[in-house]
Amino acid sequence: MPSCRANSERWGAVNQEQLALYYGIGRYISANTRTKNWGKGFIEGVSQQLRKELPGLRGFSAPSLRKMRTFYEEWKMLSADSFVGTNNPYGDDDISFVGANKLPAVHFTMKADFPIASFMSIGFSHHYAIVSKVKDVEQRKFYIQFAADTKAKVEDLEKLIEDNLYGHQGSLPNNFRRTIPDQMQVYRAITMFKDEYLLDYINTEELFVRDKDRDERVIEKGIINNVKNFIMTFGRDFTFVGNQYHLEKFGVEQFPDLLFFNRELSALVCVELKDGPFKTAYLGQLAGYLRILDDEVRKPNENPSIGIILCKSANKKFVEYVIQDYDKPMGVATYKTSADMDDRLKKLLPPVEDLEKLL
Repeated sequence: MPSCRANSERWGAVNQEQLALYYGIGRYISANTRTKNWGKGFIEGVSQQLRKELPGLRGFSAPSLRKMRTFYEEWKMLSADSFVGTNNPYGDDDISFVGANKLPAVHFTMKADFPIASFMSIGFSHHYAIVSKVKDVEQRKFYIQFAADTKAKVEDLEKLIEDNLYGHQGSLPNNFRRTIPDQMQVYRAITMFKDEYLLDYINTEELFVRDKDRDERVIEKGIINNVKNFIMTFGRDFTFVGNQYHLEKFGVEQFPDLLFFNRELSALVCVELKDGPFKTAYLGQLAGYLRILDDEVRKPNENPSIGIILCKSANKKFVEYVIQDYDKPMGVATYKTSADMDDRLKKLLPPVEDLEKLL
């Protein structure tokens, strides 16, 4: 019985041959449809010819051939040989020259920083999803590597591209990569949370009474009274479970500020509100909540709970540094209220004395 490694190597070789074939076909079609007056009928004719020469193989419909052309045109800088056109000995109207075994061999030339092994390891559908949705080469390389590392399904890859996974890298300080075993779950979590939230519906007149605990309760109350707005701000697929959620272990009671469930992550999300700058002690408190949630509340079919500290300010580099020592998945985000926006506006206005003089 063949080993998993042997099967993997066999699949890799087949995939490379398929990519080279599709690239060569795309190159041939591009050369003859972009520079000559061969229109739609030509691609349909090529499709029929390939089906004759490669009976039993699927994937040579006219729409598929157009995808191959796109694949070649978006990556033509990777081809070492210059294939400009086709000298068809039978005349331009005879497409019998198209046979796959008659196409010139493809030779790729890669720069040192190009992920060639990953490029060759992912399927054509993944490649088309990337080239059709991502235009920047560096971002394409990132998604190629991501698809190879995670073995992501095409639909998951497309979803994460739409969610701008590339742009979310490094935005929210977190330890997800170290604490979440499933790589797809890691990337879902990264795209799920922002690094800053605007809570512009909080009643700022009740804040800043120099009572830290009271201010945090005001913020919590504002969120509860506007939980729909908060969920829309926080992200998609969140369901509100409760605030000051009662937890108990060995007779010790704990009350996390906000508890949600996220359907896409299939995980409880515990949010701790802090009025003021980030402190390392908050991580220990949140880790304790997550431990109890996983032991006492989480269902068997759910993923481990995730914690988010929502505070007034945070040094991202410092947070990234200290959060790695914790074994529960956590992130630290900041928030702004309408009062913060007012302060920004005040800075744009002239001093009060100048306004009084004008009046």
